[in-house]
Amino acid sequence: MFQLSLYGMILGASSFAGSFSQIASEVESIELYIPKMGLYSNAILRNDLLDKIIDELSTIDLYTSLHAPYFAASPTYPQDVLVDTGDMDDVAFRLIRESIEIAGRLGSRAVVLHPGRVNGNRERAFSSMVGNLRSIAQTAEEHGVMLGLENKEGTDQGNLCTGYAELIRAIEEVNSDNLGITFDIGHANLTCGGNMVKLREFAGAIATYVVHVHVHDNRGIWLEHYDGDEHLAPGKGIIDYSVLNELTGYRGIYNMEVFSMEDVVKGRETILNAIRIP
Repeated sequence: MFQLSLYGMILGASSFAGSFSQIASEVESIELYIPKMGLYSNAILRNDLLDKIIDELSTIDLYTSLHAPYFAASPTYPQDVLVDTGDMDDVAFRLIRESIEIAGRLGSRAVVLHPGRVNGNRERAFSSMVGNLRSIAQTAEEHGVMLGLENKEGTDQGNLCTGYAELIRAIEEVNSDNLGITFDIGHANLTCGGNMVKLREFAGAIATYVVHVHVHDNRGIWLEHYDGDEHLAPGKGIIDYSVLNELTGYRGIYNMEVFSMEDVVKGRETILNAIRIP
């Protein structure tokens, strides 16, 4: 496999796309999607299962990142690991702390966090989220872990941090060396209504804050199914992935959030044709 990491660029795929060995055969990194790996039972971490995963990863040459628990209204999301970073209790803090601790054990490149929900009063929810992120960032610093706050899709008006201005504001108010941005190009495309000029502006505005990237495709419009957040293979929607060249100076993981190895292969081809490698 061509080692893109030699050029400061790492292609990856989420753990739900295939087995660890399948992913390792096509890309250089895996994002462990913690909420859907069966690691929790009634919000309690199964350390026996975690140890097996860590043992398996030790035999495979892959970089890692982690996706921490988050809030989702979907019936397929495990209800015992719901986390709204705008409204956290002790269990939610523990769940995020455990993701950070796992990342520390693995030497992972980033832990992805979702922003909070509006819950009726945007400014109050934003302020609560910032306070919670400050506490989480302190934990990340203790474990030598980088956090990436992900931009969410503007087609769901209940989300905080859908536009780049609010996202940057959150990062700057937390003011931690251990918190940056996970740029989700699929979510940004929905926020920008499929307009590539606006999408390019979005990417350029956040470029200096980006520590991790999520790559997937959609049609740029609201749909009844997941508010249009289809997570198609890059190249199967409308996104022009040359937009990623706006992330000047970024030399990290481009993680494909897709659901099959076929989509990983398709996405890899699309991304490599779009990004200028120095």
